[in-house]
Amino acid sequence: MSVTYEVYRGSPEGKIVGDKVTSTLGNNQVFVETLVSGLCGTDEHFVKTNQVLGHEGVGIVKAIGPSVTTVKVGDRVGFGYTHSICGHCDNCTTGWDQYCRTVELYGSADFDNGTFSSGAVWDANSVYTIPEGYDSAYAAPLVCAGATVFSVLTKFGIQSTDRVGILGIGGLGHLAIKLASALGYHVVALSSSEAKRQEAMEYGASEYHVFRSGQAPKDMAPIKHLLLTGSANVDYSSLIPIMDTLSTIYPLTVSADPSNIVTLSLVTKGIRIQGSMVGSRPVIRSLLDFSAKKNIYPTIMKFPLTAEGIETAMKTLREGKMRYRGVLVKE
Repeated sequence: MSVTYEVYRGSPEGKIVGDKVTSTLGNNQVFVETLVSGLCGTDEHFVKTNQVLGHEGVGIVKAIGPSVTTVKVGDRVGFGYTHSICGHCDNCTTGWDQYCRTVELYGSADFDNGTFSSGAVWDANSVYTIPEGYDSAYAAPLVCAGATVFSVLTKFGIQSTDRVGILGIGGLGHLAIKLASALGYHVVALSSSEAKRQEAMEYGASEYHVFRSGQAPKDMAPIKHLLLTGSANVDYSSLIPIMDTLSTIYPLTVSADPSNIVTLSLVTKGIRIQGSMVGSRPVIRSLLDFSAKKNIYPTIMKFPLTAEGIETAMKTLREGKMRYRGVLVKE
């Protein structure tokens, strides 16, 4: 079965370009009609390529290919950073399928499919049923941003008594505060100014501190787990004084530029730097259910799912005016 759908690509000039794609549904593939798409900072990394952009989608399954058994036509599903997995390697079978040995990820494969589109062809193993009653516009950011922080908060041994720091209150950080608080952790919000104090406390932070490189907050107890959700260019040496012994730092906004780390300071306090990708299938499904049951919603701004709407949303993000996740909505 062949399907044709509209897509929005990047370009060498950084402009959003409309296009049409025709695909034939293969084994275990579904065609999803896109309802909404979240906008992520990662999309900015690929805006000067000609790939189809976007990796935080929610839509309706409109057609299924051979062997599809996990979803049916009419289901409302999320689809995101992971385009396809094998489903049977060691990582897939142990709950870490984002590290599938043959995974196809946004930005590295399947360049004709993305969530900035009227539809997409996706691996049926890599779509997630959206809980009934949970608004699609709120669900979309959970598929990437929410899943990224939820994976850290639930898969790396954080205890209910631990002090969990969130450095940077933006698209990832505001969700990390909401989710960490709902999980019962003692949440310590860190930001470069007082501007976001009220919001952070409303989102569930137990403490709020102004933190700038080289200026550790006074009288703040050390942090056991620190999620870096702001600028990717972090001075790691400035983090050491606020970290507890046997603690962990999670860099969730990343850069291709090298980071200077004095390993002696890590050794003397037993500090770990732990990488973590977007959540696995079990994590994303758990997150969607958890958010629906606990009434947790991203803070969003809506834009039309058009070339002009995408460019406006990306400009808003670049200028630091997004509060806090942009969502592109089909007109």
